[in-house]
Amino acid sequence: MRIDIISVLPEMLEGFVETSILARAQRKGLCEIHLHNLRDYTTDRHRRVDDYPYGGFAGMVMQCQPIDACISALKAERDYDEVIFTTPDGQQFDQPMANELSLKENLIILCGHYKGVDYRVREHLITREISVGDYVLTGGEIAAAAIADATVRLVPGVLSDEQSALSDSFQDNLLAAPVYTRPADYKGWRVPEVLLSGHEAKIKEWELAQSLERTRRLRPDLLK
Repeated sequence: MRIDIISVLPEMLEGFVETSILARAQRKGLCEIHLHNLRDYTTDRHRRVDDYPYGGFAGMVMQCQPIDACISALKAERDYDEVIFTTPDGQQFDQPMANELSLKENLIILCGHYKGVDYRVREHLITREISVGDYVLTGGEIAAAAIADATVRLVPGVLSDEQSALSDSFQDNLLAAPVYTRPADYKGWRVPEVLLSGHEAKIKEWELAQSLERTRRLRPDLLK
């Protein structure tokens, strides 16, 4: 898998993509993540990539030209499955979408900034618009990082224990059951006895019951 992230502030993402799971995936040759500074593609001598909006609206708008130039340059080198734009009014990002994206080969993620992008970019260059929540961030870098992280960790071979990803919250539309580790008794706070029993069927039954209870209590919308 290859992910190209386009940003006006790629330095915000440098440390993130070079540590933890994303770094491990790249070292294993299972994923490539490339950061592109949008300012490198502008024809403006001051490296500006934004301008005032038509109509007198507030804020600044990202221009078509540098975005088109960057995406065109990338597409000239390879085919892309999706060109994603991170935006608060996009489709809500969730685990099924992460599962779907993890099966793709090449992705572009354009990080929004300022008041947004010239809408013609969304009409002609973007194939999918994704939101990570009903709130507005200063820029799309945090959203791009979340999408990349949630997607790459699902690529086979990235996690040491692939079964771990399959038991995450939301994989079966339920929240995950509680987890515990040693010691079995800490300050009188005991691990549920069933988890110490070694009885696999009873443990599975407990796990499902806990998942259902937590989902009903915390996220009843998932059960609909």
